[in-house]
Amino acid sequence: MKVLIAGCSGFLGTHLARSLLADGHQVWALSRDPHRKRFLPGVTAVAWDGKTSAGWGWLASEVDAIVNLTGATLGRWPWTEGRRRGFVSSRVNPGLAIAGAIREADPRPRVLLQMSGGGYYGPQGGEPVTEETPPGNDFSARICLEWEASSRPVEELGVRRVVTRTGIVISRDAQILQLMALPSRLLFGGRFGDGKQGIGWIHLQDEIRAFRFLLENQDARGVYNLSAPNPTSNAEFMRSLARSLRRPYWFHVPAILMQTVLGGMSTLLLDGWFLRPARLLEAGFAFRFEKIDAALANIWL
Repeated sequence: MKVLIAGCSGFLGTHLARSLLADGHQVWALSRDPHRKRFLPGVTAVAWDGKTSAGWGWLASEVDAIVNLTGATLGRWPWTEGRRRGFVSSRVNPGLAIAGAIREADPRPRVLLQMSGGGYYGPQGGEPVTEETPPGNDFSARICLEWEASSRPVEELGVRRVVTRTGIVISRDAQILQLMALPSRLLFGGRFGDGKQGIGWIHLQDEIRAFRFLLENQDARGVYNLSAPNPTSNAEFMRSLARSLRRPYWFHVPAILMQTVLGGMSTLLLDGWFLRPARLLEAGFAFRFEKIDAALANIWL
Protein backbone atom coordinates (compact mmCIF):
# COMPACT_ATOMS: atom_id res chain seq x y z
CA MET A 1 0.00 0.00 0.00
CA LYS A 2 1.16 3.52 -0.79
CA VAL A 3 0.28 6.00 1.96
CA LEU A 4 0.60 9.78 2.11
CA ILE A 5 0.63 11.22 5.64
CA ALA A 6 0.04 14.87 6.50
CA GLY A 7 1.43 15.39 9.99
CA CYS A 8 3.98 12.59 9.63
CA SER A 9 6.59 14.31 11.77
CA GLY A 10 4.23 14.50 14.73
CA PHE A 11 3.75 12.04 17.56
CA LEU A 12 1.10 9.82 15.97
CA GLY A 13 2.39 10.29 12.43
CA THR A 14 5.84 9.01 13.33
CA HIS A 15 4.46 5.88 14.99
CA LEU A 16 2.04 5.20 12.13
CA ALA A 17 4.81 5.59 9.56
CA ARG A 18 7.05 3.20 11.52
CA SER A 19 4.28 0.59 11.59
CA LEU A 20 3.59 0.90 7.87
CA LEU A 21 7.25 0.77 6.89
CA ALA A 22 7.82 -2.31 9.05
CA ASP A 23 5.22 -4.15 6.97
CA GLY A 24 6.71 -3.10 3.65
CA HIS A 25 4.35 -0.26 2.76
CA GLN A 26 5.54 2.92 1.04
CA VAL A 27 5.15 6.20 2.95
CA TRP A 28 5.25 9.82 1.80
CA ALA A 29 5.14 12.75 4.21
CA LEU A 30 3.82 16.25 3.59
CA SER A 31 6.02 18.72 5.44
CA ARG A 32 6.42 22.49 5.56
CA ASP A 33 10.14 21.99 6.03
CA PRO A 34 11.14 18.61 4.55
CA HIS A 35 14.87 19.35 4.62
CA ARG A 36 15.14 20.26 8.28
CA LYS A 37 12.67 17.90 9.89
CA ARG A 38 13.85 14.40 10.62
CA PHE A 39 11.82 11.55 9.21
CA LEU A 40 12.21 7.82 9.60
CA PRO A 41 14.47 6.12 7.03
CA GLY A 42 12.25 5.09 4.15
CA VAL A 43 9.84 8.03 4.39
CA THR A 44 9.84 10.31 1.35
CA ALA A 45 9.23 13.92 2.42
CA VAL A 46 7.46 16.34 0.07
CA ALA A 47 7.14 20.08 0.66
CA TRP A 48 3.78 21.78 1.11
CA ASP A 49 2.52 25.03 2.60
CA GLY A 50 -0.26 23.46 4.68
CA LYS A 51 -2.87 25.46 2.78
CA THR A 52 -2.88 24.37 -0.86
CA SER A 53 -2.03 21.40 -3.08
CA ALA A 54 0.71 23.34 -4.89
CA GLY A 55 3.81 21.23 -5.50
CA TRP A 56 2.43 17.95 -4.15
CA GLY A 57 -1.10 17.49 -5.51
CA TRP A 58 0.13 14.98 -8.09
CA LEU A 59 0.75 12.52 -5.25
CA ALA A 60 -2.99 12.16 -4.67
CA SER A 61 -3.09 10.20 -7.95
CA GLU A 62 -0.18 7.98 -6.95
CA VAL A 63 -1.17 6.75 -3.48
CA ASP A 64 -3.78 4.32 -2.20
CA ALA A 65 -4.50 6.19 1.04
CA ILE A 66 -4.12 9.63 2.57
CA VAL A 67 -3.95 10.15 6.33
CA ASN A 68 -4.58 13.64 7.70
CA LEU A 69 -3.13 14.01 11.21
CA THR A 70 -2.46 17.75 11.07
CA GLY A 71 -3.33 20.15 13.85
CA ALA A 72 -1.46 22.22 16.44
CA THR A 73 -1.54 20.55 19.83
CA LEU A 74 -4.12 21.93 22.25
CA GLY A 75 -1.62 21.42 25.07
CA ARG A 76 0.05 24.77 24.39
CA TRP A 77 -0.48 27.39 27.08
CA PRO A 78 -1.88 30.01 27.25
CA TRP A 79 -4.92 29.88 24.98
CA THR A 80 -4.73 33.41 23.59
CA GLU A 81 -7.14 34.48 20.85
CA GLY A 82 -4.32 34.20 18.32
CA ARG A 83 -3.49 30.69 19.46
CA ARG A 84 -7.16 29.69 19.33
CA ARG A 85 -7.30 30.83 15.70
CA GLY A 86 -4.17 28.81 15.06
CA PHE A 87 -5.76 25.69 16.53
CA VAL A 88 -8.57 26.02 13.99
CA SER A 89 -6.56 27.05 10.92
CA SER A 90 -3.91 24.34 11.46
CA ARG A 91 -6.70 21.78 11.16
CA VAL A 92 -9.08 23.28 8.61
CA ASN A 93 -6.63 24.56 6.00
CA PRO A 94 -4.83 21.21 5.51
CA GLY A 95 -8.16 19.39 5.29
CA LEU A 96 -9.37 21.75 2.57
CA ALA A 97 -6.08 21.39 0.68
CA ILE A 98 -6.22 17.59 0.82
CA ALA A 99 -9.85 17.55 -0.32
CA GLY A 100 -8.90 19.83 -3.21
CA ALA A 101 -6.02 17.57 -4.26
CA ILE A 102 -8.29 14.52 -4.19
CA ARG A 103 -10.86 16.35 -6.33
CA GLU A 104 -8.23 16.92 -9.04
CA ALA A 105 -6.69 13.43 -8.81
CA ASP A 106 -7.13 10.77 -11.48
CA PRO A 107 -7.22 8.10 -10.26
CA ARG A 108 -8.20 9.06 -6.75
CA PRO A 109 -6.95 7.41 -3.54
CA ARG A 110 -9.22 4.71 -2.18
CA VAL A 111 -9.44 6.05 1.36
CA LEU A 112 -8.88 9.20 3.42
CA LEU A 113 -8.40 8.87 7.18
CA GLN A 114 -9.31 12.15 8.86
CA MET A 115 -8.15 12.74 12.43
CA SER A 116 -10.52 14.33 14.95
CA GLY A 117 -10.94 14.26 18.72
CA GLY A 118 -13.26 13.22 21.51
CA GLY A 119 -13.69 16.93 22.19
CA TYR A 120 -16.33 16.82 19.44
CA TYR A 121 -18.89 15.75 22.04
CA GLY A 122 -18.23 18.53 24.55
CA PRO A 123 -18.74 17.96 28.29
CA GLN A 124 -21.14 15.04 28.75
CA GLY A 125 -21.19 14.47 32.50
CA GLY A 126 -21.45 10.81 33.47
CA GLU A 127 -23.28 9.66 30.35
CA PRO A 128 -21.58 7.18 28.00
CA VAL A 129 -20.60 8.72 24.65
CA THR A 130 -20.82 6.80 21.38
CA GLU A 131 -20.59 7.86 17.76
CA GLU A 132 -24.34 8.60 17.87
CA THR A 133 -23.95 11.28 20.55
CA PRO A 134 -24.56 14.80 19.13
CA PRO A 135 -21.76 17.40 19.18
CA GLY A 136 -21.17 19.79 22.03
CA ASN A 137 -21.13 23.57 21.75
CA ASP A 138 -17.89 24.52 23.50
CA PHE A 139 -14.62 25.59 21.85
CA SER A 140 -13.17 22.09 21.55
CA ALA A 141 -16.38 20.83 19.94
CA ARG A 142 -16.39 23.67 17.42
CA ILE A 143 -12.79 22.90 16.48
CA CYS A 144 -13.65 19.27 15.81
CA LEU A 145 -16.76 20.16 13.79
CA GLU A 146 -14.75 22.40 11.46
CA TRP A 147 -11.86 19.91 11.38
CA GLU A 148 -14.09 17.08 10.23
CA ALA A 149 -16.05 19.23 7.78
CA SER A 150 -12.89 20.34 5.97
CA SER A 151 -12.45 16.99 4.19
CA ARG A 152 -16.10 15.89 3.98
CA PRO A 153 -16.42 16.80 0.24
CA VAL A 154 -14.32 13.75 -0.75
CA GLU A 155 -17.26 11.51 0.13
CA GLU A 156 -19.21 13.01 -2.78
CA LEU A 157 -16.31 12.00 -5.03
CA GLY A 158 -16.71 8.34 -4.07
CA VAL A 159 -13.67 8.23 -1.78
CA ARG A 160 -14.08 6.19 1.40
CA ARG A 161 -13.58 8.56 4.33
CA VAL A 162 -12.92 7.47 7.91
CA VAL A 163 -13.06 9.99 10.79
CA THR A 164 -11.31 9.01 14.02
CA ARG A 165 -12.33 10.76 17.25
CA THR A 166 -9.49 9.92 19.59
CA GLY A 167 -9.31 10.02 23.36
CA ILE A 168 -6.15 10.58 25.42
CA VAL A 169 -3.34 8.48 23.95
CA ILE A 170 -1.45 6.50 26.57
CA SER A 171 2.25 6.86 25.77
CA ARG A 172 5.14 8.31 27.70
CA ASP A 173 5.67 10.70 24.75
CA ALA A 174 2.10 12.03 24.67
CA GLN A 175 2.09 15.70 25.66
CA ILE A 176 -1.29 15.70 27.44
CA LEU A 177 -0.29 12.65 29.51
CA GLN A 178 2.98 14.35 30.49
CA LEU A 179 0.93 17.33 31.68
CA MET A 180 -1.36 15.10 33.71
CA ALA A 181 1.56 13.14 35.19
CA LEU A 182 3.46 16.24 36.34
CA PRO A 183 1.65 16.65 39.70
CA SER A 184 2.27 13.00 40.54
CA ARG A 185 5.94 13.27 39.63
CA LEU A 186 6.16 16.26 42.01
CA LEU A 187 4.48 14.18 44.74
CA PHE A 188 1.25 16.20 44.51
CA GLY A 189 -0.81 13.69 42.58
CA GLY A 190 -4.58 13.71 42.91
CA ARG A 191 -7.78 14.28 41.00
CA PHE A 192 -8.55 17.42 39.01
CA GLY A 193 -11.66 19.23 40.24
CA ASP A 194 -14.25 16.83 41.63
CA GLY A 195 -12.73 13.98 39.60
CA LYS A 196 -16.09 12.84 38.21
CA GLN A 197 -15.41 13.92 34.62
CA GLY A 198 -14.86 11.05 32.21
CA ILE A 199 -11.61 10.23 30.46
CA GLY A 200 -11.69 8.31 27.21
CA TRP A 201 -8.24 6.85 26.68
CA ILE A 202 -6.42 4.49 24.33
CA HIS A 203 -2.97 2.91 24.44
CA LEU A 204 -0.63 4.02 21.64
CA GLN A 205 -0.34 0.46 20.31
CA ASP A 206 -4.11 0.21 19.95
CA GLU A 207 -4.31 3.67 18.39
CA ILE A 208 -1.89 2.73 15.61
CA ARG A 209 -3.47 -0.70 15.18
CA ALA A 210 -6.89 0.96 14.87
CA PHE A 211 -5.56 3.35 12.21
CA ARG A 212 -4.24 0.37 10.25
CA PHE A 213 -7.45 -1.61 10.77
CA LEU A 214 -9.61 1.23 9.44
CA LEU A 215 -7.33 1.95 6.49
CA GLU A 216 -7.31 -1.68 5.40
CA ASN A 217 -10.94 -2.60 6.14
CA GLN A 218 -12.85 -1.82 2.95
CA ASP A 219 -16.16 -1.72 4.81
CA ALA A 220 -14.99 0.92 7.30
CA ARG A 221 -16.34 4.40 6.65
CA GLY A 222 -17.71 7.25 8.70
CA VAL A 223 -16.96 8.09 12.34
CA TYR A 224 -15.16 5.84 14.82
CA ASN A 225 -14.32 6.62 18.44
CA LEU A 226 -10.75 5.53 19.09
CA SER A 227 -10.80 4.75 22.78
CA ALA A 228 -10.49 1.70 25.00
CA PRO A 229 -13.74 -0.07 25.95
CA ASN A 230 -13.38 0.96 29.61
CA PRO A 231 -13.22 4.75 30.05
CA THR A 232 -12.58 5.96 33.59
CA SER A 233 -13.36 8.96 35.73
CA ASN A 234 -10.61 11.50 36.23
CA ALA A 235 -10.25 10.37 39.85
CA GLU A 236 -9.78 6.74 38.81
CA PHE A 237 -7.36 7.71 36.06
CA MET A 238 -5.21 9.91 38.31
CA ARG A 239 -5.16 7.25 41.04
CA SER A 240 -3.97 4.67 38.50
CA LEU A 241 -1.41 7.11 37.10
CA ALA A 242 0.03 7.79 40.56
CA ARG A 243 0.16 4.06 41.27
CA SER A 244 1.99 3.36 37.99
CA LEU A 245 4.56 6.03 38.86
CA ARG A 246 4.84 4.79 42.45
CA ARG A 247 3.79 8.17 43.75
CA PRO A 248 1.21 9.17 46.39
CA TYR A 249 -2.36 10.08 45.47
CA TRP A 250 -3.53 12.68 47.92
CA PHE A 251 -3.41 16.30 46.73
CA HIS A 252 -6.59 17.13 44.80
CA VAL A 253 -6.35 20.24 42.62
CA PRO A 254 -9.43 22.50 42.97
CA ALA A 255 -11.16 23.44 39.72
CA ILE A 256 -10.96 27.16 40.53
CA LEU A 257 -7.17 26.94 40.86
CA MET A 258 -6.81 25.21 37.49
CA GLN A 259 -9.11 27.74 35.83
CA THR A 260 -7.11 30.60 37.31
CA VAL A 261 -3.74 29.22 36.24
CA LEU A 262 -4.61 27.63 32.90
CA GLY A 263 -7.56 29.72 31.75
CA GLY A 264 -9.45 28.17 28.84
CA MET A 265 -6.93 25.35 28.61
CA SER A 266 -8.27 24.00 31.92
CA THR A 267 -11.21 22.50 30.01
CA LEU A 268 -8.84 19.79 28.72
CA LEU A 269 -8.53 18.50 32.28
CA LEU A 270 -11.78 19.54 33.94
CA ASP A 271 -14.23 18.51 31.22
CA GLY A 272 -14.49 15.05 29.80
CA TRP A 273 -16.47 12.20 28.33
CA PHE A 274 -16.90 8.49 28.95
CA LEU A 275 -15.95 7.71 25.35
CA ARG A 276 -16.91 4.26 24.07
CA PRO A 277 -15.70 2.66 20.80
CA ALA A 278 -19.06 1.20 19.77
CA ARG A 279 -18.46 1.09 16.01
CA LEU A 280 -14.87 -0.13 16.32
CA LEU A 281 -15.98 -3.07 18.45
CA GLU A 282 -18.85 -3.82 16.06
CA ALA A 283 -16.32 -3.94 13.22
CA GLY A 284 -14.40 -6.67 15.05
CA PHE A 285 -11.38 -4.73 16.33
CA ALA A 286 -9.68 -6.43 19.30
CA PHE A 287 -7.94 -4.21 21.87
CA ARG A 288 -4.69 -5.23 23.49
CA PHE A 289 -5.18 -2.86 26.42
CA GLU A 290 -8.70 -2.65 27.85
CA LYS A 291 -7.88 -1.60 31.44
CA ILE A 292 -6.17 1.62 32.42
CA ASP A 293 -3.89 -0.02 35.02
CA ALA A 294 -2.39 -2.35 32.40
CA ALA A 295 -2.02 0.43 29.85
CA LEU A 296 -0.20 2.80 32.20
CA ALA A 297 1.99 0.07 33.64
CA ASN A 298 3.08 -0.90 30.12
CA ILE A 299 4.35 2.54 29.06
CA TRP A 300 6.78 2.90 31.98
CA LEU A 301 8.47 -0.45 31.29
